[in-house]
Amino acid sequence: MPTAIAVTSADMALPPQDERTLPAVVLRDVETRPLEQALADLQTLIEHHGHVIVVCSQATPTAVQRRLHTLRSLLESDRIALFRPDLPPLGLAVLARQLRQLASCDLTPGVLASAGRLLIHYIHSGALLGSVARLDRVPVNLKQHAKSWMPGSQFAVLAHPQPQLVRLGPEAALDGPEFGTWMLVAKGQLQSDWVTGTLAPSWKVQGLRETPLPAESPGWWGTGRLIEFCTYLPDLSVLYQLVTSVRRTTCHWCGIDVIGDRCVFCSATPPGLEGPHRSRPENRTAVG
Repeated sequence: MPTAIAVTSADMALPPQDERTLPAVVLRDVETRPLEQALADLQTLIEHHGHVIVVCSQATPTAVQRRLHTLRSLLESDRIALFRPDLPPLGLAVLARQLRQLASCDLTPGVLASAGRLLIHYIHSGALLGSVARLDRVPVNLKQHAKSWMPGSQFAVLAHPQPQLVRLGPEAALDGPEFGTWMLVAKGQLQSDWVTGTLAPSWKVQGLRETPLPAESPGWWGTGRLIEFCTYLPDLSVLYQLVTSVRRTTCHWCGIDVIGDRCVFCSATPPGLEGPHRSRPENRTAVG
């Protein structure tokens, strides 16, 4: 069985991008179900798939994150990777779907888990906001903060790969990708066609789709008056080529193949990278 790609809520499991995209495993109510039941379900998942990569937003409730770390610790397993990149919820859902696409290929679990850190660099993720008064994920200066209280003010914000914030106006623009992408849009409680009518054409996106707004998005952006957007590479062959073009190494601690400088499953770094006393995992639950 291929490596399982798990998410913490159903709205983070986007519809398949193509016929090879594997379904996501949704860890429903992981923080409220009895610990023994959640533990047994995760153990069964490992037995069926060999390895599990849990893609989790940094906006996910603390109780969910603590339960995931508890489960991994109790299982004493290096077959569970908890991946928490600093992406807004919609961008994270797109990244999880890309991993689901790649899970159908001949990639080993360590390389697949490491691929998330590579593919994140090809995602542009942001939102159009009706207020930045409670935005703490992107730098907001005092002038912008004051203008957010003016009626009708809207702000275009790019959270990744480089933070950028501009007040919406005739000359408003955000730095976009320099390669061909598709755009996914999720509308909240804000009415505007700027994202689809202005931003998408200026970024020369090759395709555009809409999806419901993830439940964690208002918390991440500090307001429900938003339209979230994300551009990404949709083609599996391109994703596969990117991942397989990177040099692979073998984790000296758990022995799996990885790309990058840290194993996503056991957290070990190559000997000598951080000194002789820090090459082994310091905290087996702090992964991703």
